[in-house]
Amino acid sequence: MDGQDGMRAANSDRQAVAERLREALDEGRLDLHEYDDRLQRAYAARTYAELDALVGDLPGAVPARQEADAPVLPDGGRGVTARWLVEVWEPWLKAVGIVIAIWAVTSFAARDLVYFWPIWVAGPWGAVQVVRTVTGLSTGEPQRWAAQQERRRQRKAEKKARKRERAALAAEQPDAITATAADAPSSPGQPSASAGGPVTPAGADRAERDAAG
Repeated sequence: MDGQDGMRAANSDRQAVAERLREALDEGRLDLHEYDDRLQRAYAARTYAELDALVGDLPGAVPARQEADAPVLPDGGRGVTARWLVEVWEPWLKAVGIVIAIWAVTSFAARDLVYFWPIWVAGPWGAVQVVRTVTGLSTGEPQRWAAQQERRRQRKAEKKARKRERAALAAEQPDAITATAADAPSSPGQPSASAGGPVTPAGADRAERDAAG
């Protein structure tokens, strides 16, 4: 085994592998189930060997260990963590901002500082958010959240693609119906003039009588 296989992978390495898996899905090299499984394993990977196993059968994929000496972007996994923190704390910030605004308006109307009751909204809820944040950061929740967001984005893209395919098929059907009607005989049981079928004996007799008359 290569000496670098056992080295710990960085968040930027996991992001690079996740991007390569997304490209493979778009190219049709992976189906949605395979993509979902590999994406979860990519965000849970700890070493370069685990990441290499996810893209080793994809053409053009650069093994993660070959990127070990490449400069790490300053954003890296911190961007995922920052987005997850916004997702966790945004509802709390909005709710606390609203109740504080109500308290401020009430105090202004009363021309006095009323009891600061928003603390009973901000305090307990904030304590829960702190516990959730600490627990999530220690268990890799931002990476799992990022994988889930990517799966949702891909499912939406798949739904849009299916809708476009159905719309294209619906647009082609009227043309097919028109072409079929144009090729159909003018009346049931009567051969088309363009069909070029053989003339029956009864038809030949009628033709002779018409000529004699």
